[in-house]
Amino acid sequence: MQGEERLRRVLVFCHRTSILEQWQRAAQRLGLRLEPWNGPGSAPLEADGWLVSYQGAGRQAEALKAELALWSEGAYLAIADEAHHLGVEPEEPDGPVWGRTFLGLSQSARLRLGLTGTPFRADNLAFCAARKVQVEEAGERMEQIQPDLSVEPRELIAAGDVRPLEFRFQDGWVEHSQEGQPDREVSPLSSEQRESWRARNLRRAIRLADSSSIALQLLLRARTQLERVRQHHPRAAGLVIARDIDHARTITTLLEEQGDRVDLVHSQDPSASDRLNGFERGTADWLVSIDMCAEGFDAPRLRVVAYLTTVATRSRFIQGITRAVRLCGERASQEAIPRDPSFVFAPADPLLMQYARNWSLSEPYRIAAPTQSDASEECATGGAWRGPSLPLEAVGDGAGAVIRMRTPELPKFLQR
Repeated sequence: MQGEERLRRVLVFCHRTSILEQWQRAAQRLGLRLEPWNGPGSAPLEADGWLVSYQGAGRQAEALKAELALWSEGAYLAIADEAHHLGVEPEEPDGPVWGRTFLGLSQSARLRLGLTGTPFRADNLAFCAARKVQVEEAGERMEQIQPDLSVEPRELIAAGDVRPLEFRFQDGWVEHSQEGQPDREVSPLSSEQRESWRARNLRRAIRLADSSSIALQLLLRARTQLERVRQHHPRAAGLVIARDIDHARTITTLLEEQGDRVDLVHSQDPSASDRLNGFERGTADWLVSIDMCAEGFDAPRLRVVAYLTTVATRSRFIQGITRAVRLCGERASQEAIPRDPSFVFAPADPLLMQYARNWSLSEPYRIAAPTQSDASEECATGGAWRGPSLPLEAVGDGAGAVIRMRTPELPKFLQR
């Protein structure tokens, strides 16, 4: 569009500074110069465009708006990266800030473009840079986000652009007992339908100190699978998504006790961004994190994901597991289509297994009428928890079978 003189510049909004750097590097490969905007006068006017974080734009909205007025002689494109972050609530003018910031600063743009790999929100809000249409479901009228272009994961898998995923869900019986009471209750992890019990089972299942040791068995099998993958992909690595910082530290200790090289990354670490950037180029066997490795984190050598968190929303689960579908150019030239699969290990929670069955399909995001309770709320995690340091070895505790899943939505030639 710039070559056809329909647009002169581009303004890119991102939710993390590390994503801004990815945009800058990608633009350079196209011969475009994008510069970060960090305040008045920080970005040269002669650049092809500016890069700004949603948070930074919100803090200095008036200053950025004033400088954008200098672009008035030439039309520009405003891009919202991960547009689902831009929730808008018409009835709450002081509601989510990022959506209002983007709408306000892109008013003078010729074109708005919203991009997202997760086109839905857990809070049922619409997001800007998206077209809404009226639909009817079960006799109820509601709004649906209608994308101009939607590329489903299964299409990318069939084309060889991303890897297929194979799932290994660790099942088992979860024991519930109260101190001082001799009676105990057990509940099957994979078939528990009572929501309160399901959520409680998942909290127990990820505990490395729990008598069922579901999490420990899961980690064991994930390590074994990574060793198999490395026979053909020597630089392959694994990602563990933990519940909180203490949980992540315990997992890190367990893996390091087995001789694994581990990078621990969390939001309270001032060097977290550098650690993430260094992981792709480094030699660590595992990356252990909480929530920093979901959106935008690009490390194609990730081939195994261990999902050990109580967050059981579809968006967080899919964001986490799709870190392992990325493909670098070097591996693409060595692998046939369909590509070698990556592997996801998770507790056999019914919700997580449901998400896995349709992860490769794009479902419409329908904005339902508000209700008293929202079933998509994230599970409560309670207070901080620290498990003991345990030897990472198999324990004969009847932790249960592994439920293997090859998602049925894959093309037929992938159903091997």
